Amino acid sequence: MIVDYDAELRRRAGRIRLVLTDCDGVLTDTGVYYSATGEELKRFSVRDGMGTELLRLAGIESGIISGEQSAGLERRAEKLMIRRLFTGIRDKDRLMTDILEQTGLTIDQIAYIGDDINDLQVIRRVGENGLTGAPADAMPEVLDAVHHICVATGGHGAFREFADWILSLRRTAGRTTLGYIDLSTTGKGGEWTERQ
Repeated sequence: MIVDYDAELRRRAGRIRLVLTDCDGVLTDTGVYYSATGEELKRFSVRDGMGTELLRLAGIESGIISGEQSAGLERRAEKLMIRRLFTGIRDKDRLMTDILEQTGLTIDQIAYIGDDINDLQVIRRVGENGLTGAPADAMPEVLDAVHHICVATGGHGAFREFADWILSLRRTAGRTTLGYIDLSTTGKGGEWTERQ
């Protein structure tokens, strides 16, 4: 059986209603800074924040899952108006079952981006019918299991890139013609041509 992989990804993207992300290694660069008083600090990308806004404008909610309890993460989620923040989570697969029950969504309406082996069970579960991604610097096992490998690394726009990828797939869903840009027709950027 021949399957048009790109068309399948576009179909899946059209169903997505919730994009979930791991925190450390996706929204942050896996580094932790400690002040002299022991305060933990983490760096977040502003571009990832815009990714949540673009998803929201498209009717897609975002959520964050973290194994850590972090006041800084709570503030970040509040600033981004993310209602679904799950902290102190050790069993992400069990949480996924709870999320599906709480929201009434099905697994094919979920997208997930993660970076480490504790994300693998959820990545495999979501990946059967939903969409999955990983930052460029994710663990090799994760990179082998996802639909989309970002060019960006964790903490440097990987979530934004994943969001943009999903939105791009949604925009091209249903397109039945092939297109190309003919650069020979103009000196500036070319023109879009549709091929039947």
